[in-house]
Amino acid sequence: MLRRRALTLITVMLAATAASGCGYSLAGRGSFLPAYIKTIGVPLFTNNTPVFNVEQRITDRVRSELIGRGRYKVETGRTGVDAVLLGEIVSLTGAPAAFNPQQQATRYALTLVVKVEFRDLKTDKVLWSNPGMQFTEQYDVTTVTTGLDASAFLGQDANALERLASEFARALVSAILEAF
Repeated sequence: MLRRRALTLITVMLAATAASGCGYSLAGRGSFLPAYIKTIGVPLFTNNTPVFNVEQRITDRVRSELIGRGRYKVETGRTGVDAVLLGEIVSLTGAPAAFNPQQQATRYALTLVVKVEFRDLKTDKVLWSNPGMQFTEQYDVTTVTTGLDASAFLGQDANALERLASEFARALVSAILEAF
């Protein structure tokens, strides 16, 4: 009799556990934004660096990432939207990250610093901000160049800037939508 009760109790507990679920959900698909935010304005980020067109690359990646989430309409302006995402590229620097035995740089690191603010226009409140969001991407040097030429840093591997922009956009949108 006691054994039967124990088995019944264990069966009921297992069934209740299975029915309740674990409480986890897929990362990257949630949103903690107010329900009335349907349209987000992402104007072109401000570029405070000497690197040509970096603001276009970064802004495009951020817009694409927001669109990829599938919940929001993304506009290029600040008006007629429920919320606005403003960005200012503070710096984009390149520095040697590894050297060969002859003390020549064999690997460089690109470091991006962006000031970001996400504002709810209905309540005129900042929902999320970061005054110095920083990302770094490294790439291998394929030929020996002088480290003083900024175009040489980016010319060695243009894909490094694309990877940097994509990773930045993914992290930024996740931080805003998932309230990290």
